[in-house]
Amino acid sequence: MLRQPNRRHALARIPAQPQCCPPFFGSAFFTRLPTLPNTSPALRRFSASDPQGALLMIKELFTNLWAKPQEFADFAPELRFYVIGDIHGCDRLLAALMEKFDLGVPIVCIGDYVDRGEESAAVLRRLMGRPDITSLMGNHEAMLLDFLDDPASNGAFWLQNGGLQTLASFGVGGVTAHSAPEDYHRAAAQLRDAMGEELIDWVRALPRGAISGNVFMAHAGANPARSFDNQIRDDLLWGAAEARSTERTDGLWVVHGHWIVPEPRMIGGRVEIDTGAYATGRLTAAEISGEGIRFHST
Repeated sequence: MLRQPNRRHALARIPAQPQCCPPFFGSAFFTRLPTLPNTSPALRRFSASDPQGALLMIKELFTNLWAKPQEFADFAPELRFYVIGDIHGCDRLLAALMEKFDLGVPIVCIGDYVDRGEESAAVLRRLMGRPDITSLMGNHEAMLLDFLDDPASNGAFWLQNGGLQTLASFGVGGVTAHSAPEDYHRAAAQLRDAMGEELIDWVRALPRGAISGNVFMAHAGANPARSFDNQIRDDLLWGAAEARSTERTDGLWVVHGHWIVPEPRMIGGRVEIDTGAYATGRLTAAEISGEGIRFHST
């Protein structure tokens, strides 16, 4: 399996009205959902222009939580929001699911917008056009970028894992998982032209995780052996070996997709919401608030 180099994550914050590409430090970052009006002083100083304050806030947050470990804590986000599972090129399902949501409630998408389904281009364009939605990166977006950066090395692996459908959605064809390197370079050039630099830059800037109160979100969950400010890229995008076998005991919930489950579920401090939309026709979202969690599906 093609793996990405380990990188530690910087921290970033999006404003109350998120922008397409929030400010960040370095190439991989976390983002914070908008806070309620009674935001604590620690959260108020968490900004892109104050990295020391951001790090101090994170340290205080996790120190306080670890000082009083608890299993299966109540959900305590800073606001009510929806988290949508793996979309995988199912734009019509995405539109239908969001029709079930209350207006004005923040939305987070957990990653894997492309591949397998037939509407990857439409999904990316829809999400880029919705700066009010916090879109996180998944491993399939990482594979798409790897293909654009080095088509010959990464083409076969990506196309074997759904890339053919993404290329087709952008009108690119004439290539297979067994094509020659020059064919991959041609397809990558055509894909770059079809996507446009604005969309490619938007995909590159996707955050790897988001946090609100005691709820952390990343495409493939988080490594329970690492603190949340010390996660590595592979674990957030591809999944750590311990992610689904070790229960969390730090009072934090992790919401993730990546692994298909027949029903959304809560287990061991995690919320699993990938219900295999491209194969089942069922796209799932979790609605999370201080009152608990509800699931919505197409």
